[in-house]
Amino acid sequence: MPLAGLWVQDWSGARVTSAGTQLWWDWRLDESHYPQWRELITDLQNSGARMLIYINPFLSNAAGHDMLFKQAAANGYLVKKADGTPYLIKNTDFFAGLIDLANPGTRSWIKTIIKNELIGKAGACGWMADFGEALPFDGKLYGDAKPAEWHNRYPVEWAEVNREAIEEAGRGDDVVFFNRSGFSQSPKFSTLFWLGDQMQTWDEYDGIKSAVVGLLSGGVSGFSLLHGDAGGYVTLSLHLAGRKIPLVARNDELFQRWMELAAFTSVFRTHEGLDPTIAAQFDSAPANAAHLARFAKVYKGLAAYRKHLIADAAERGYPVVRHLFLHYPDDPKTHALRYQFLLGPDLMVAPALDPGVDTLDVYFPLRSEWTDLWSGADRGKAGSWNRVPAPLSKPAVFLRKGAASAEAIRGGLKGVGVL
Repeated sequence: MPLAGLWVQDWSGARVTSAGTQLWWDWRLDESHYPQWRELITDLQNSGARMLIYINPFLSNAAGHDMLFKQAAANGYLVKKADGTPYLIKNTDFFAGLIDLANPGTRSWIKTIIKNELIGKAGACGWMADFGEALPFDGKLYGDAKPAEWHNRYPVEWAEVNREAIEEAGRGDDVVFFNRSGFSQSPKFSTLFWLGDQMQTWDEYDGIKSAVVGLLSGGVSGFSLLHGDAGGYVTLSLHLAGRKIPLVARNDELFQRWMELAAFTSVFRTHEGLDPTIAAQFDSAPANAAHLARFAKVYKGLAAYRKHLIADAAERGYPVVRHLFLHYPDDPKTHALRYQFLLGPDLMVAPALDPGVDTLDVYFPLRSEWTDLWSGADRGKAGSWNRVPAPLSKPAVFLRKGAASAEAIRGGLKGVGVL
């Protein structure tokens, strides 16, 4: 299984809440939780992989996990209530303070935390820079800045602070952070975005289908580098008579189909989910591990092609994952497509988004010809819908005939042994 990075979200320690397994928001390495952390970093480095972790702009006020909260409160670095006390914001069943990014002192302080704790002590080469959307409208900010004006500005400033931190650390070229929230200027600062916390379901409102819609709508909105949690995040369970009864949790099939989707986006990253004990994991079934290995190889095999797309994203703002109408604007049928997408101009993907399916109806746009990526067979008549095979492990993916990148795509996939 090719591995570029290990994402360890609970590096600062884990807490169990009513929602599941969450983190202590005190951004320091918890060596009681990971007593052999440095050996883990060394093992990853020896394997050619990197460590990625987690941070957000909240600070825990819980006893024993409140060192940074106390520092920030003492120096006026937190958003306040009207009476001048820290504004505590509820998340599931605990409260936390939010750093005040209108204060220049706060910005310098949190950048020092990022440089010293995340990059320095934890040895991280990247992190999820979560949240940014929760600034309260009745909070009090430094210099009497107006919360209503700062509400959408806040996630932009949060991304900028993270960007400045990695550049000040001399790591601007080899550290990646990914944001959830954003506004119009966020792509200027963030290195990567992800789609937030989908439910571990098949549904269109907040499940796997919504991840495809998010990729497409985000792409046409200027968020060129987007990915999602392969497998989704949110689980729900019911505690009854001392038993935990899963209500929302992915099974093996949903997890595997989500892996297939993720392999054709900017970044391929799994997530254990809010409650790992009730959800399928990559190591909970041999088929899941084999599927992850296969689609990690697919992702790796597309590296040469994807690098060109990411260069276009950086230089021109072109989305890596694209709605078909961007390339076929004169074909009115492409405008209504919700669940097909292009990876660059030359790969068309129709992910399986319902349980138990092994064929799909796929639309092939006007003035284009396509071949099945896996078999090389011709697929579809231009300007028509066609029923195509989509078995597990060979999702409906098509290579555009005459594409200049065809040799690189096929060569890359053959090189990793998936063609």
